[in-house]
Amino acid sequence: MMPRFVAGRPVSHATAQFLDWACDDLAAEGKTALLLVWDNASWHISKAARGWVKGHNRKAGREGGVRIVVCQLPAKAPRLNPVEPMWAHGKRAVVEPARKLTAAELKQRICHHYACPDLQPLEQKVA
Repeated sequence: MMPRFVAGRPVSHATAQFLDWACDDLAAEGKTALLLVWDNASWHISKAARGWVKGHNRKAGREGGVRIVVCQLPAKAPRLNPVEPMWAHGKRAVVEPARKLTAAELKQRICHHYACPDLQPLEQKVA
């Protein structure tokens, strides 16, 4: 898992930023493909996100790099998403029943739980 936070709502532009970051990270590890299991969130199925993936894959095919294979989940089928049990377990591990956590506390706990770096959030850019 490669969690990454977004400042604001996760829109198509932030999705492209995330995928670009993930592909760079995977390329540095010598990987050549990213299998992406996507639900039907609007920022996943938007024309902009699909176009970005298509353009990225063309460039990766010409110049080398990590290609993205998108596996679209059927609508209303979260049980088919292999990451859902990890999210459910993670939610239970980081929440505190007695109070609401601040955004900073929640981010810190998520990064600790999933052993991921606490990176600068991606910026939301809306045209």
